[in-house]
Amino acid sequence: MEIKFHKELALGKWFKLSLAQQMANIGSEVSRTRRWKEKDDKIFKNTADRALELFDLTLEDPRWKGRYLEIARAREVFCDALFDGENYGSSLESLEHYFLPFVFLSRK
Repeated sequence: MEIKFHKELALGKWFKLSLAQQMANIGSEVSRTRRWKEKDDKIFKNTADRALELFDLTLEDPRWKGRYLEIARAREVFCDALFDGENYGSSLESLEHYFLPFVFLSRK
């Protein structure tokens, strides 16, 4: 995988974060993606790519191999939401609700 946005994180810092911290960071990018969806296509695409890159880094983390399917499914649902929920009826707004508990967990 080519790292375009999170080069420093990919060098090791990302793999020191807890799963809750990683998912909270992904959730932040999902929120940014939602905010830019109707405003600016270039920024929207950029934030979506950043979120996908964080998903991929999380999927590469060997500590979460038992959670791989859940993380991969969240990524799949995010991709569906990018295309207006064509397959699962998902939305970026609903994904924000999914990621919110990770924010609270990461603050503990």
